[in-house]
Amino acid sequence: MRLSFTLFILLSLHGWTLHHIHGHKSEGALTVVESTDGGDEEEEEEATVGDEDEGHLEVVQPTELWQTLKPGQAVPAGSHVRLNLQTGEREVRLGEEQLKYWSQEHREEQEALSSFSPDELKRAMKKIKADSISAEQQASAGSRFRPLEELKKDMAELDLLVETDVQIMKRLLEQLNNSNASPEQRVGVLQELEYLVHQVDNAQTLCAMGGLQLVLGGLNSSDFRVQENSALVLGSALSSNPAVQVQAVENGALQTLLTALATAQPLHVRKKVLFAVASLLRHFPLAQQHFLSRGGLQLLAALFRQDGGGVLRTRIATMLYDLISEKELLSQRGLEAFLDSAHQERLRQYSRVSLQAELLEDGWCLLVPQLLDSTEHDYREKALRTLLAMAPVCLQEFRSHGSLLDSLVSLRDQYQDLVQSEMILGEENSYFLEMVELIDALHVKMK
Repeated sequence: MRLSFTLFILLSLHGWTLHHIHGHKSEGALTVVESTDGGDEEEEEEATVGDEDEGHLEVVQPTELWQTLKPGQAVPAGSHVRLNLQTGEREVRLGEEQLKYWSQEHREEQEALSSFSPDELKRAMKKIKADSISAEQQASAGSRFRPLEELKKDMAELDLLVETDVQIMKRLLEQLNNSNASPEQRVGVLQELEYLVHQVDNAQTLCAMGGLQLVLGGLNSSDFRVQENSALVLGSALSSNPAVQVQAVENGALQTLLTALATAQPLHVRKKVLFAVASLLRHFPLAQQHFLSRGGLQLLAALFRQDGGGVLRTRIATMLYDLISEKELLSQRGLEAFLDSAHQERLRQYSRVSLQAELLEDGWCLLVPQLLDSTEHDYREKALRTLLAMAPVCLQEFRSHGSLLDSLVSLRDQYQDLVQSEMILGEENSYFLEMVELIDALHVKMK
């Protein structure tokens, strides 16, 4: 049964009740009531949603304001539904009973908020935000990190062992002491040890475990790889470690190193052995005394003459420069240092090291200038610095060595041209200018 649109409006104006009489199940009863806005623009309906169909419909939650209903949407029981005759759309809001309770709750919330000052509300909002962030951080941390006991349990199940450096070195020394170990295995062990002994405590622990003797034994190996890596481990352990230096001298390390330096054939082995010798002698006057008394300078002079490439020559010249400079710097300390008993003891120890006299006697005043013939700028720089350090002892030899003065003049002209080229290019802090200054300083001393 259908009603005409005119009859529908008339019924709405007179407040009649209209019931759906379609053959299918209705979604709810519609009651036509008088319009509060004049009766000719919209209808109001009180709708109820049947329980059996509510689960299949999109239920709109109404508020105190009218909102448009879309096709297929339903509303809770007790809501007010109307048909807007101007737009043709259905609209819904809270029913009278619902609106009464909502208004009461809204007033209570507003009264509660109005009892707080604006500053109090800001502080409360900040606290809520901080609490929310803290909770999120805790949840995030909980998802990223696991309890320590749980990790230990998992590691135990996987049969994993976390070793300390001491435990690792103990295991490595056992492998190094194994007579059945191949040269490749020994090289692998020595490489791991070299990484560990850079730490002062580990180097001292190595000595306490008897590892120093095992490493020194590797210098006598017939395998050049074992010799090279043994020298590297020893040099790394000795560097800036006085306790290890003392134990090395007491265990005869200096003589073993000098023997290896004299007998080693490949250049890469000699470089590592020379590194170990320099590490043992640096800032250790007692070792320097033993080095000189055992013919160390004569051995270095022989290597200097044999080296045609200049690599060993440069390393030997650098070592001589370090030994001369450390003694000179110690003697130039201030008055407070001279009043210190430990400083006085070191001065006394260095006074027994006759390095300068040995350099003059073994012909180093004429050997080091040969390094200036190299085409490498770095080699020349090391030679110039060493010659300046040797000048107080070798000055007479330098003056009588006519080719040295000619070499300095030639080098100065060469580096002065390089300085001019750098100035044209606008480069600052010229390396070549520093070379010119070194040449000039040595030239001045020779005049």
